[in-house]
Amino acid sequence: MSTVSGTSSVLDQYQIKQDTTQNKELGKNEFLNLLVAQLNNQNPLEPQGNGEFIAQLAQFSQVEGIEKLNTSMESLLSGYQSSQALQASSLVGRKVIVPSEKAVVDTSESFKASTVLPVSSSNVYVNVYDSAGSVVTRINLGEQAAGNVSFIWDGKDSSGKLMPPGTYKFEAQATYGDETKGLYTLLPANVDSVTLGGSELMLNLAGLGSVPISQVQVIGQ
Repeated sequence: MSTVSGTSSVLDQYQIKQDTTQNKELGKNEFLNLLVAQLNNQNPLEPQGNGEFIAQLAQFSQVEGIEKLNTSMESLLSGYQSSQALQASSLVGRKVIVPSEKAVVDTSESFKASTVLPVSSSNVYVNVYDSAGSVVTRINLGEQAAGNVSFIWDGKDSSGKLMPPGTYKFEAQATYGDETKGLYTLLPANVDSVTLGGSELMLNLAGLGSVPISQVQVIGQ
């Protein structure tokens, strides 16, 4: 009596399917067809054991679960992109505070910013430079405790002359004994536009270029 080779028959059938459907992954429908074909072509004298059958059903459930997970992830990604676009539109035209040493200043009004002091200092000051790199004035803050230290520039140089609007550099420094160290400055900037795409939303700031939204410390009016 001749016997039917279930394994070779199933593999042959699956090989034909692969040849006729190129570059297609094995989904739940293909997996189910493969399982049915295997059952139809098994040796009647040596039927497939319960353990093997249960294992293949478990594999089928796993394939179906992965497909559902992929669908859910695509839905979440689509929702995130929509939320990102909405967030982007609300930021245009607003002012944000970012770590920077330069800012576009309207000298007709007081310019408010801050610096980050890691430990207390006996003397903190901020040098202001114009676009040519010349020192305009120094803002003396004196002794300060650790933390964010606010400062205000009235837009005037050291002689009291009002400076023109433009881009200025702010260099904050602190004295520790006989040593002077530079500090980070947190300066305001206007959001001209935003760039979507990539791993993170990018803010295009007036006169400063692009920065990732993760660098924004404060979102103002």
